[in-house]
Amino acid sequence: MADAHRRRVAAGWLAMAVGAAAVAACGGDADGTPTLTWYINPDNGGQATLASQCSDASGGAFRISTQILPNEADAQREQLVRRLAAKDSSIDLMSLDPPFVAEFANAGYLRPITEDADVAAFTDGVLDAPLETATWDGELVAPPFWANTQLLWYRRSVAEAAGVDPTADTFTWEQLIAAAEGDGKRVGVQGRRYEGYMVWINALVSSAGGTIIDDPAAGADARPAIDAPAGQAAARVVSRLARSSAAPADLATAGEEEARSTFQGPDGAFMVNWPYVYAAAQESVASGAIPQSTFDDIGWARYPRVEADRPSAPPLGGINLAIGNFTEHPQEALAALRCLLSVEAGVQYMVESGNPAARAAVYDDPAVREAYPMAELIRDSIASAAPRPITPYYGDVSQSVQRSWHPARDVDPQRTPADSASFMSKVLAGKRLL
Repeated sequence: MADAHRRRVAAGWLAMAVGAAAVAACGGDADGTPTLTWYINPDNGGQATLASQCSDASGGAFRISTQILPNEADAQREQLVRRLAAKDSSIDLMSLDPPFVAEFANAGYLRPITEDADVAAFTDGVLDAPLETATWDGELVAPPFWANTQLLWYRRSVAEAAGVDPTADTFTWEQLIAAAEGDGKRVGVQGRRYEGYMVWINALVSSAGGTIIDDPAAGADARPAIDAPAGQAAARVVSRLARSSAAPADLATAGEEEARSTFQGPDGAFMVNWPYVYAAAQESVASGAIPQSTFDDIGWARYPRVEADRPSAPPLGGINLAIGNFTEHPQEALAALRCLLSVEAGVQYMVESGNPAARAAVYDDPAVREAYPMAELIRDSIASAAPRPITPYYGDVSQSVQRSWHPARDVDPQRTPADSASFMSKVLAGKRLL
């Protein structure tokens, strides 16, 4: 983004933040300015840039310092839980994967946002699906910072040769796999035993009209619901791909980057992945890793359907921002959120870091439209996305599914959903350890 745009953004933040952030200094640096520590997920430096700009915009009311968490979402959760369980007051702000919000809030680790004006400021204009992940027990605890969804990425030449239209409303996984098989090509997915695999399975179950657990807010009393027609339909897709010639050789160990490598290679045909892959492909061209012709061959469409007559439910990802409940600077942290969660911040972060916004208005910005020609599709997909189960026992639920469904080649539509439900029931009841 151009420096002129940054100056315009900073000026906008300054107008909003100075009044909101003009709180009394209460410890911190030698000059009396409170330092807020923001634990962030790894990115390309975009969060650190926002931290610096919001520090400047506060007019000396606070300074934000960032600490980087591990790469994997599971490891991020583990580090934060250990610190917060010890009531670590150094966690003023945290970037939190949405599935873990309920667990953290239920444990008393997050400071609720209760003032009506603040609740409105952090929720107005936010897309519905990410907003579902922001509350617990009727309180706003972690407003969405950015949201995410997966699209279907396809090689135009392969689709044309196969005579299929991935942008058609009724395009299914079966059509996708058959098209790749017919041309001797591969389909990139996330099949390693990690959270990305759970994302795929949850999207398939949701797209088939089901859910992994019923009444997730019931915690340990929630009932597994994956052993149902929707779970069986999801298992059929996983098994169909895993046992087909369209499955990449590294399916059992593939994450987002492995799927991208398959897709950009000579055998690439289709891929489900997050929007970052578009900018990453441009970088691959610039570095000489792929030719311009490969980039020009990339098309995009909504997440594929499980059933032709039922709209898909794309995956929901992203990051929410929360205030640590043991912070010594709650008012400064709240003021920092007002700056970090502004529309202007969302525009800059989406353009510079490649992570989609949670607020609908961001997608109308010319800079976003220029950087992402599929911006409208991303917004629509996020709005209709299906969150993973919102439960304080999400870690147990996710691990139960991952263990029961891995490797993909062993998934059986009749057996696997039933085994998964049985295993999950025992784990939730404390009768079996993960």
